[in-house]
Amino acid sequence: MSGSSTVGARIRVTVRLFAMQRELAGARSLDLELPAAATVEDAWAALAARVPALGAGRPYVRFARNGAYADPSTPLVDGDEVACIPPVSGGAGRVRLLEVGEARIDEARLATLRVAVADPRDGAVVIFLGVTRETPGTPAPGQEVAAARHAGKRVERLGYEALEPLAERVLGEIAAEIEARFGVTRLAIVHRTGEVPVGEASVAIVVGAPHRGEAFEACRYAIEELKARAPIWKAERFADGSVWVGRPARASATEPMEETE
Repeated sequence: MSGSSTVGARIRVTVRLFAMQRELAGARSLDLELPAAATVEDAWAALAARVPALGAGRPYVRFARNGAYADPSTPLVDGDEVACIPPVSGGAGRVRLLEVGEARIDEARLATLRVAVADPRDGAVVIFLGVTRETPGTPAPGQEVAAARHAGKRVERLGYEALEPLAERVLGEIAAEIEARFGVTRLAIVHRTGEVPVGEASVAIVVGAPHRGEAFEACRYAIEELKARAPIWKAERFADGSVWVGRPARASATEPMEETE
């Protein structure tokens, strides 16, 4: 009698997609409804049924459940997040996860990025989070009057807009420069768009490297170049208005770098 209560029961899980998977599905994540006894492999089967073009990639996909690598036979429960990790780009040892979009950068997503980047050969994993703060930054050119009206007021959230395809291309250029300068081949750069409240992350950078020196240098280079070059715009939201912040964009790494916040 007790077993009969689970008959027909369903669970909902979120499946996250990266790189070519994201392009084929036209989405960064999909919600699936599965039988209560479903496994990670069942989630993949349901995903492939919805997006048949993904099916051929199964032999090359690894999985993570709630931020930890998982065997395909791992059982799922309601609310789980399954990350489908595709082949890494550019050959053995290279991982580049580059995303600009509305998805929150929460603990589960950060754990998934760390798992995807980590490698047994690494002695250092450096994680940078850029979070919304209460105090205002430097206004963009032309926003000085608006900034003066809000001087001393508390920032409630940030609003981000992006030219996403170009922004991701710029992130790819930055990743290539990081490999050339520091020899770092495993990193994730994720930037959120939309409204980001105080205390929440708008950008996450995860770098894996054999030694801490190049890991720290690569992480710093990534955030400085992202803020200077990626077509991503930020507005500070106050209770009674907004102020756009920032400086004119640099076109490449060869232009002088200004100090950024």
